[in-house]
Amino acid sequence: MPRLTKTEINHLKITLERLKEELKEQVSQSESSTKIVTLDQTLIGRLSRVDAMQQQNMAISTRQKKAFRLRKIQIALESIRMENYGYCDKCDDAIGYARLNVQPEANLCINCQDKADQ
Repeated sequence: MPRLTKTEINHLKITLERLKEELKEQVSQSESSTKIVTLDQTLIGRLSRVDAMQQQNMAISTRQKKAFRLRKIQIALESIRMENYGYCDKCDDAIGYARLNVQPEANLCINCQDKADQ
């Protein structure tokens, strides 16, 4: 697989910076929906409380996934700065531009990702 060009890296860096800002905002906004659900039954009924707790769990899970992706994006931006972006962490082969264009924070080539998924 060919090495990324400077133009491709610049395009991916802009994409990563945009994603980073979006995710930071989303993680910040989601903070209130992950707060502890009050157990005062005079305020809400039992079923409503269960529903609120389920929504809270979903919000926590979504927030954790976004925070994890944000961390991967920060690592990708650091690897651009260190000039080693676009190489697989496992086999050290170049990661294709098409893959990085879809998932710019990817740190594994498609073959290593397939193996990791199995």
